Amino acid sequence: MADFYSADAPKTLRKLRQLKPDMFKAFIDFDQTVFKDGAISGKMKQLMAITAAHVTQCPWCIDVHTKAAVEHGATDEEIAEAVFVAMAMRAGAAFSHSIISLNSAEEAHKH
Repeated sequence: MADFYSADAPKTLRKLRQLKPDMFKAFIDFDQTVFKDGAISGKMKQLMAITAAHVTQCPWCIDVHTKAAVEHGATDEEIAEAVFVAMAMRAGAAFSHSIISLNSAEEAHKH
């Protein structure tokens, strides 16, 4: 089985860049633009990205955006709160989706 989370795995992105250089560049340009200061500060955007990265469980995004948040002046306490927001979002999604299980069980009991 492939080791999807090895430290060398992102190097494979070079192939993606070689196959579709224009699309790759467009994505990188978009990504850099998104994280610039705007109505929301770059620091806050990085903290938001930490939350999103934990929800999507992307180890590379967690690493990159945590380091970027620190570079933007984020404290360990702010990073911890961003992680707890992700925890609440994931738990909240499981809680709200429990309706599906409860409704499915009710339906199954009727048959």
